[in-house]
Amino acid sequence: MNIVPIINTNDAVVPPPEPNSDLQGVNVISIKDNDSLAARLAVEMKADLLIALSDVEGLYDSPPGTDDAKLLDTFYPGDQQSITYGNKSRVGIGGMEAKVKAALWALQGGTSVVIANGTNPKVTGHVITDIVEGKKVGTFFSEVKPAGPTVEQQTEMARTAGRTLASLHPDQRSEIICGFADLLTEKREEILSANKKDMELAGNGGRMTPAMMNRLSLSSSKLNSLAIGLRQIAVSSQDSVGRVLRRTRVANNLELEQITVPIGVLLVIFESRPDCLPQVSALAIASGNALLLKGGKEATHTNRILHELAQEALALHGVRDAIQLVSTREDVEDLCRLEKMIDLIIPRGSSQLVRDIQRAAKGIPVLGHSEGICHVYIDAEASIDKVIKIVRDSKCDYPAACNAMETLLVHRDVLRAPLFDQIIDMLRTERVKIHAGPRFASYLTFSPSEVKSLRTEYGDLECCIEVVDSLQEAIDHIHKYGSSHTDVIVTENEETAEQFLQQLDSACVFWNASSRFADGYRFGLGAEVGISTARIHARGPVGLEGLLTTKWVLRGDGHTAADFSEQGSMKFLHENLPVAHPLHGQRTSN
Repeated sequence: MNIVPIINTNDAVVPPPEPNSDLQGVNVISIKDNDSLAARLAVEMKADLLIALSDVEGLYDSPPGTDDAKLLDTFYPGDQQSITYGNKSRVGIGGMEAKVKAALWALQGGTSVVIANGTNPKVTGHVITDIVEGKKVGTFFSEVKPAGPTVEQQTEMARTAGRTLASLHPDQRSEIICGFADLLTEKREEILSANKKDMELAGNGGRMTPAMMNRLSLSSSKLNSLAIGLRQIAVSSQDSVGRVLRRTRVANNLELEQITVPIGVLLVIFESRPDCLPQVSALAIASGNALLLKGGKEATHTNRILHELAQEALALHGVRDAIQLVSTREDVEDLCRLEKMIDLIIPRGSSQLVRDIQRAAKGIPVLGHSEGICHVYIDAEASIDKVIKIVRDSKCDYPAACNAMETLLVHRDVLRAPLFDQIIDMLRTERVKIHAGPRFASYLTFSPSEVKSLRTEYGDLECCIEVVDSLQEAIDHIHKYGSSHTDVIVTENEETAEQFLQQLDSACVFWNASSRFADGYRFGLGAEVGISTARIHARGPVGLEGLLTTKWVLRGDGHTAADFSEQGSMKFLHENLPVAHPLHGQRTSN
């Protein structure tokens, strides 16, 4: 790897120390420990990088293990006064202070420095290769301080403002969201101008598919729909945070309540869909959550103005910092390691993005789905008119959406009916490329290209057609090849439909309706932060309710557990009490 390892100082032959001029100039450093030897040699050799491995993760602002000690990702020469050093390391004679002095001297001499843990690598297990590849490991010494706050500082700012946001009166949170909706229409020209700039840059780059360009594009009608959705969220936010779900009289003068509270700090990572920013921001505001946003670079200009408008609305009640846009070149992998600062990650983008985040976020829950492989099953007793309408809408309305149809399952009896020819004619008219499943291909002399995998999300005007013998075979096929997102049956037989709806284990199951209805706005949730195919916490389109958790509030009068022992004087009652919605603003604070 073109790296020179320096293990210890035992065999080093060095000139005598120069205590009066030590560290005073670029060419003077006394060799008295591993750190000074490494720094001197690195500068002498004009090395690009010096890696100093220790038994701690890097440089902390106070001794590791003490309360509030924070690992510094980057350290600048001017930050020395803010550091409190602890005892010297058990594996070296210099301690962290000696490392910092040597690192700063090497930095002055033109060599970059990273101090990291060599005993227990936290990323891939290969600390040296991780550092050389630019991953965020240990503490990086830099002479150039960025203009804005670090992502850690942004997260801390968001958390602090988020707690204030959660304690606002529900009417105040509604005002913020309505103000944001108004700004989307008032500042329409500025938003569309920024979006046009992003579209031009993306088009000139030549790396964006038509489907991706479609997701990136904003229009007046899209902004109007967003504003309507935000006002729906404003209404629903009136009864979200602080709602009492359960009341119990545990004993005399001892009452227990379970109430809704915000999750905390949300990290939403989204690709090339700037309309996601106002939706997610409004849901975060309504649920009293702090929000960290990381958008794709292809929507930089649009995201920037939308974030500015969100903060302008938040400033109405002094919580401007509750929503932060990460604009640094922070890797998604690095953000996923902030497990002490972020409570939930919500990825919005390609299946690859979601899978990458699920792998990287080892200590933080991830809400979402990695694929949207949605099926439409045409039963033998389906209505011709309904089939044509539903299949066309499910596939062609917005092919790039995660709720678009990817596989059309057809009962074998339909193959011999005129209906099937009408389906094929409609798909050809709409320029949908057809891939044949193995069973469908076996029925044809000249078939379309055979599908490579029955578990494919095309995200474009393409779909797979496959044949099944029965309802049960359709259900089994969907369980095997689907992604538990959204699946549809088209039939006039109510018994068949109910069997499909009850047996199919997907987040959304529809009868005689397009798969495109799997959407928070269409469900009346106002908007969604995403669609979850998980089986705990939240499932399907995740709106306001999915961004809340609960806490237990117990009100007593000097009660102790000993009072309820065999020798105690009190007995448990555990009586369920009626749940009355509290007056707005009269709730347990978060």
